Amino acid sequence: MEEVELNKEFITSQLTSSFGHYIINSEETYGMITITVDRSKILEIMNYLYLDPKLSFTFLTDLTGVHFPEPKDELGVVYHLHNLPANIRLRIKTFFPKSDSVIDSLTSLFSSANFMERETYDFFGIIFKGHPNLKRILNVDDLDYFPLRKEYALEDSTRTDKDDTMFGRG
Repeated sequence: MEEVELNKEFITSQLTSSFGHYIINSEETYGMITITVDRSKILEIMNYLYLDPKLSFTFLTDLTGVHFPEPKDELGVVYHLHNLPANIRLRIKTFFPKSDSVIDSLTSLFSSANFMERETYDFFGIIFKGHPNLKRILNVDDLDYFPLRKEYALEDSTRTDKDDTMFGRG
């Protein structure tokens, strides 16, 4: 098999030829190739990136959730993959409405996704469909909110024991 250069154009063209309009955006910032995809095909896209011998992104470095309350109040999952022989990293992003926070689990492809998906569920409330044991991992089981969503004030406005002038405010 001939050696190919894994760059943004090649990876994007490979994905676009197989998944068409499910590839939403492709960019490279600070040396990191980032591809935004439709969540409905996330498992198939990740499987393709893993199994295709030209791409071979076989190591899931990290996955986490994100919450963008403005303008559409959406959640997302960001995956970092690594092709170890070529030493190329790839970021895959996908976004969806907070009201429909379900995405396919990658535990069938990457066993390392198990705890990362549980942590993301625990802090963002993203449900990973097909996960073998999706339950809270760091917070208490009866916590009735997801602490990393940007839904809460950063400060308690009812506090009277602090002086804002000490912090350059007021």
